[in-house]
Amino acid sequence: MKGAEQRVGAGEETWWQRRQLGIIHLQQGIFQSSSSEPSWMKDVVKDVDENLIKQFLSEVKTSELEQNLRELTKIPHMATSPGDEQTVQFMLKRWKDPSSGLDDAWRQEYAVYLSFPDPEKPNKVTVVDPSDAELYTVREKEKPYYDDQRHPDVVQPYAAYAPAGHPRGKLVYAHQGKAADYELLNKTVDLRGTIAITRYGGAGRAAKAINGAPYGVVGVLVYTDPLDINDGVMSDTSETYPHSWYLPPSGVERGSYSIPFGDMLTPYLAAKDDTYRIPRENVTEIPPIPVQPIGFEDAYKLICELGGDAAPSDWQGGFNCTYNNGGPGFNTDSVFNNSDVKLDIYNHETVKNSSNVMGIIRGSVEPDRYVIYGNHRDSWVHGAIDPSSGTSVMLEITRVLGSMVKQGKWRPRRSIIFGSWGAEEFGLIGSAEYTEDYFTKLSERTVSYINVDIATFANATLRASGVPSVQNVIFQASQQVSAPGHDSLSVYDNWIKYSNRTSPTHGLIPRMGYLTGAGSDYAAFVHYLGIASMDISYTYDRTKTNARIYPAYHTAYDTFDYASKYIDPGFVSHQAVARTAGNILIRLADSLLLPLNCTDYAESLEDYLKEAVTLYEAQLQTKGISMEPLKWAVANFRREAKNLEELIRSSHLANDTPLKARRINDQLMLLDRAFLNPYAFPDQYGFRHVIWASSSAGKPTFPGLADAFARVQSSGEPRDWEKVHYHLSVLSQAIDGAASMLAEVI
Repeated sequence: MKGAEQRVGAGEETWWQRRQLGIIHLQQGIFQSSSSEPSWMKDVVKDVDENLIKQFLSEVKTSELEQNLRELTKIPHMATSPGDEQTVQFMLKRWKDPSSGLDDAWRQEYAVYLSFPDPEKPNKVTVVDPSDAELYTVREKEKPYYDDQRHPDVVQPYAAYAPAGHPRGKLVYAHQGKAADYELLNKTVDLRGTIAITRYGGAGRAAKAINGAPYGVVGVLVYTDPLDINDGVMSDTSETYPHSWYLPPSGVERGSYSIPFGDMLTPYLAAKDDTYRIPRENVTEIPPIPVQPIGFEDAYKLICELGGDAAPSDWQGGFNCTYNNGGPGFNTDSVFNNSDVKLDIYNHETVKNSSNVMGIIRGSVEPDRYVIYGNHRDSWVHGAIDPSSGTSVMLEITRVLGSMVKQGKWRPRRSIIFGSWGAEEFGLIGSAEYTEDYFTKLSERTVSYINVDIATFANATLRASGVPSVQNVIFQASQQVSAPGHDSLSVYDNWIKYSNRTSPTHGLIPRMGYLTGAGSDYAAFVHYLGIASMDISYTYDRTKTNARIYPAYHTAYDTFDYASKYIDPGFVSHQAVARTAGNILIRLADSLLLPLNCTDYAESLEDYLKEAVTLYEAQLQTKGISMEPLKWAVANFRREAKNLEELIRSSHLANDTPLKARRINDQLMLLDRAFLNPYAFPDQYGFRHVIWASSSAGKPTFPGLADAFARVQSSGEPRDWEKVHYHLSVLSQAIDGAASMLAEVI
């Protein structure tokens, strides 16, 4: 296995070597400053122990990971359900274990706004003729293959936060329910009073209904097309689960049909019993019309009977029929001719207590600096992969580290906080409420956030996303872990085979993603608090499947049997993720100087700037708007990042106190806070980070600028150029402000 010294920057000192040299100088300077050091001095200058990391890696066991997953998936555990309470008690028991537990563990409840179907009145989708006779009824629950699917707590597939109602109308096919899809369909089909059937992908769940309502659509069906998830296979007699990892025909993806993250009734406030709640009618960005998800076996029956013109070629899917738009309605020669589709939806909303389970290992030198590691606990059904693969990994990491602490072998320099978040599936609620509850303390004290939600989508390669400053520590940790099935190949070297890019600084390296949306619990930490965050998992070889996600996602088939047979036999990918994430955690908690690299941030800003100049500068010049302030800010950031790294590399700190290391660490820790602007995105709850905010423009550049430019191109309104100029100024000043954070003095 090649180490970090050989992998990056061959022929010259690596970033990590330069940094380690600075640490050695610091240690030497402190020890030379006094002939009789106080007893605490060695702890103050102690750096991460590589031997301890090796010990940690050796003690992460596949057998423990397997047993964790088996225990976590015994029964369904949707948020606030009896099964969820069982997982709360299980987490507390493990984290309070006298031989392998944490220093402390507790539950923390929030009263949050959730949405459920009515078990007494199951949601129903039917095809009805003019006399109201039912010609066809959609399956209410998925087909059971094993007892897992027969468990009484398996919730009926439903669209959380979609309203109750009984719409009825002619069926139309609206592809993915994007705004552009409805706009195109409306040119040839009268959508008023229709029911639209859409497929997952392209647009968010809630958007499929929000986009259709203005055209007069009164209800929406959503299904997973076999072309998008199953590489086209459809039969459960030999092709799909239980014969393979592919989704059975009756499988239905449940999900939250909401756009904002966090509790919707208490934006920017922790959802406690006495917290002010906005009126329900003021809640936006949820479906205004009833919605119901269905399986592709039922979607096949409906879509293949539709009349009207053939849908565009890129709207066609995996069924062996032509996807028509709908007349609206069915073909005249169909058994459903002149019939309507009717939705009877009985969803209801309620405020219920949902629990986070929190645990902590207290730091020995800097207990007021936090490294936070999180994973949500709730699932839609059994949730073996989502999220219990990640919970299994977190429990194994805490078992190994907790044992070291209990045995007196180790205590981290900084405090480690573990969060088992509740109600994530309803919109990242537990983690968001936690950040709102402790906004100031977390903003001032948190070093980094590590998120491992789905630990294993499949077993081909590592996948990691994060702010650029965490890239190096992820690379270094992944170089020390063997890839599953490849004892002589590291996770890093395996990763670079599947996904890579050429860096001007480092050469060929694995390609990391950015945290530009709100796909998991990192959202509140990076977008709302500006904390250096990352998300880590193992995933599949995208050259071998077109599946947009693992096929059993959010269905009743995401069980221990499915995970152990088809996702990660032997639990070796779980082990690789646990070793990698745990390695990163130890380095962030124990390194004398934080392993955060601001020069990698400079490279990402330069990439974004280059794209922005290519896309926008010529048109901006015609409007008298200059990009020079942005160019200068990015160049200034590069200069200050280089200067700080040079300071770390070359300093001889014989006459300095340990506070110099603390000062440099604070500069690195607070870097992402400098990119926050609470007024940059007033219409997007929780998004304050001007570099990584969610964007609808689909351009690999600064999100606010890209969206503002897309808006002015669409509207043609002169006043929208003011918003482009505004976001250009926001960016320039944020980047320049971040550069000043890296400077030694003001």
